[in-house]
Amino acid sequence: MFLADTNIFLEILLGQDKKEECKRFLIDNIGNLSITDFSLHSIGVILFRYNKEDIFQKFVDDVMPDTRLLSLPMELYRDVVNVRKNLNLDFDDTYQYSTAKYYGLKVVTMDKDFEKIKDMEILFL
Repeated sequence: MFLADTNIFLEILLGQDKKEECKRFLIDNIGNLSITDFSLHSIGVILFRYNKEDIFQKFVDDVMPDTRLLSLPMELYRDVVNVRKNLNLDFDDTYQYSTAKYYGLKVVTMDKDFEKIKDMEILFL
């Protein structure tokens, strides 16, 4: 099971350079994908900023039915601060890491900041 980082979806939705590689990964892993609530909100914020509400709606309709939506339990928010201090990650990466760790998932990302992570499997696209 995988936790797909925000950048995997945005790469496709915004038509960026690695969109085909990201698309292939998502298609190959349908049924084994999760996304955090934070990622879903971030995707919405970015697409709305670019007046791409229709793309957000299509994303929700097409991707979300086959993707598990996860939240970090409230009692683990204290740990987010410790992860930040120990790994020097920004909030979004810390949230992704903490959620993946809690649910026992591998993180799929293109974010080089995850190279600091040594205690869980990270798949870089």
